Amino acid sequence: MPYLYILPAFGVYAAFMLYPLGRAVHLSLFDWDGLTLATFVGLDNYTDILSDDRLRAAFGHALVFVFFYAVLPVGLGLVLAAVLTRAKVRGLSAFRTIVFLPQVIAMVVVAVAWRQIYAPDGALNTLLRAVGLDALTRPWLGDYTFSLPAVGLIGTWVSTGLVTVLLLAGMARIPQEQFEAARLDGAGGVREFFSIIVPSVRAEITVALTLTIVASLKTFDLIYVTTSGGPGSSTTVPSYEVYRRAFELGQVGSAAAVGVTLTVLIFAITAVVNRIGERNS
Repeated sequence: MPYLYILPAFGVYAAFMLYPLGRAVHLSLFDWDGLTLATFVGLDNYTDILSDDRLRAAFGHALVFVFFYAVLPVGLGLVLAAVLTRAKVRGLSAFRTIVFLPQVIAMVVVAVAWRQIYAPDGALNTLLRAVGLDALTRPWLGDYTFSLPAVGLIGTWVSTGLVTVLLLAGMARIPQEQFEAARLDGAGGVREFFSIIVPSVRAEITVALTLTIVASLKTFDLIYVTTSGGPGSSTTVPSYEVYRRAFELGQVGSAAAVGVTLTVLIFAITAVVNRIGERNS
């Protein structure tokens, strides 16, 4: 009887998630341009991922984005939430709304705004020139060295607000008696942070890492609007390669293989994060 109750939801899930995923796996075994007759190639599309320099670089860039989207925001969010919680800042509700704002803005709008900021005559270069740092100005999104971290910092800006709000909610549940006992034992702010705050919000850290890692690995619209994978292939990521190969190059089988590989990678990383979080909780 319980399975009958979940059957409608499972039917919807199977129709819109499991079937498309299975279809993608099936397509990844063929060489197909989306129009003509497909040719079965087995695992050749998957071996091409290992041999294709552009695809290997795309997966490497995705792992770099994990740092900017997940690791850096969690670190910043921990410190920021701890300071706001312990300092009893006035207007905390308004601050939560402000830092969470990037989450409710469409990523395309965020990308367009930051593209203007990073432009050669944009706000960032104008500020650098105003303070006498003309030597640091550059076309940030057109520079082979700085384009990837420049786009990554946009992800940091977007994710930090979400992480901070999650951690603020977790820290609000910490009993004040723990801090009072720590002060009686002579603990300072740093000791309180590592001995009380961090262990108490491990569940929230796990949730934050899961959400931000998934966001970093599947990001597409930000890359598409800001750099289109350029200059060259210095900012291309797997999700953009799926679009490029399927709709620009007509390599549907290869695009499906990249998508399936990315799905497996996301699942593996999030499973490891959740396993570590459960073990430490």
